[in-house]
Amino acid sequence: MLRYLGRYTHRVAISNHRLIAFDGEQVTFRWKDYAHENQWRTMTITAVEFLRRFVQHVLPRGFVRIRQFGYLANHGRTARLTLARRLLRCTLTTTGAPATTPVWCCPRCGASMRLGPILTARQLAWACLGFDTS
Repeated sequence: MLRYLGRYTHRVAISNHRLIAFDGEQVTFRWKDYAHENQWRTMTITAVEFLRRFVQHVLPRGFVRIRQFGYLANHGRTARLTLARRLLRCTLTTTGAPATTPVWCCPRCGASMRLGPILTARQLAWACLGFDTS
């Protein structure tokens, strides 16, 4: 598994073997069309547009690119998160009956803690920072 993750984290956004031509203003490269049976196609765009697309894949210093796996993997992520949220709301005691005491208690005062609404990143940014990040 670590070998696979290592290979993934050190890949570049587009490798040299996919670049076909560059005439000073236009870049032609190969890309894989996943929507049409994984066929390889070519695309020619301006150099500025190519650089714009390429730079979108460059990470800031200190960030590591890791593909999500496990319960956060793309395939079935919504169903697994829904199941996890449902299971977290209803815990069972050792006898199999629903628990009557709160699941989480505040470590400082001992009061029960409640789950709040599930917010998107945009809602969190708006609530915490007071401005829209788009």
